[in-house]
Amino acid sequence: MLSERRLEVLRAIVQDYVGTEEPVGSKALTERHRLGVSPATVRNDMAVLEEEGYIAQPHTSAGRIPTDKGYRLFVDKLAGVKPLSTPERRAIQNFLDGAVDLDDVVGRTVRLLAQLTRQVAVVQYPSLTRSTVRHVELLSLAPARLMLVLITDTGRVEQRLVDTQTPFGETSLADLRARLNSRVVGRRFTDVPQLVQDLPESFEIDDRATVRAVLATLLETLAEEAEERLMIGGTANLTRFGHDFPLTIRPVLEALEEHVVLLKLLGEAGESGMAVRIGHENAYEGLNSTSVVSVGYGSGGEAVAKLGVVGPTRMDYPGTMGAVRAVARYVGQILAES
Repeated sequence: MLSERRLEVLRAIVQDYVGTEEPVGSKALTERHRLGVSPATVRNDMAVLEEEGYIAQPHTSAGRIPTDKGYRLFVDKLAGVKPLSTPERRAIQNFLDGAVDLDDVVGRTVRLLAQLTRQVAVVQYPSLTRSTVRHVELLSLAPARLMLVLITDTGRVEQRLVDTQTPFGETSLADLRARLNSRVVGRRFTDVPQLVQDLPESFEIDDRATVRAVLATLLETLAEEAEERLMIGGTANLTRFGHDFPLTIRPVLEALEEHVVLLKLLGEAGESGMAVRIGHENAYEGLNSTSVVSVGYGSGGEAVAKLGVVGPTRMDYPGTMGAVRAVARYVGQILAES
């Protein structure tokens, strides 16, 4: 275990390196921070921190920089989550309140996160597997063609056409709409197949083929949308950190194109808790020089999806964690009110 004084030295090294982008020396530390000890003592503490693997010397006669292990200790023990200012919180609320639908919510969230953190923002669409049915609408477009509209509790809207073998009257359509909604509204999408499996048998024989066609389309929609979707923004922000990546940022850009990789990284965040993956803690090699800060968002205390940012390991962790948490909270409120 490191002493409190050495923890303070590590905190100062991380803060200075993040702020200045320059390796940190003992003299600079004693000048910038009230550590209450001599430069010689600070040098000794830095030697211990280096021996323990928390800091490293990038080249001879240079100061020290934090390692992944050092950043991890900083995040776990030394870094509080920096609260956003009142103007920042007001700006978030005003920006997100203008959203007109779910796509707009996700798009605005990506842009906002990228601007607040100056990192790459990643936002996952609410997962249907965690969603519930708000309403199923059935509309007649032609005597033998219907439109099925599926609306989720997170504001997601899916539309599908249903071609029927025979005409289906407005009275029968209203009856099917009412019975279908009575079974599925407020229920999890994963429960829907079982809830509707015997529905056709409750209709007249002549109507059963149409009911089955509607249900088949509904279940196909659930299967098609089971694939998770996400949106990315702010990739250009990486160009500001070119010297933070070994040789080139190309592996990072290639990793960001792999949505399966990003979904897995976001998935490591708890239902509502925050996850911070630093450097080599990211299993994907292309992201070994980055950190990922992610958190779940949703309404009613249950996460329906994740959002977060990807940036260099030399990032402002307290500020980034604060921004990610605040944005997730506002998005959850919007979904709850939509």
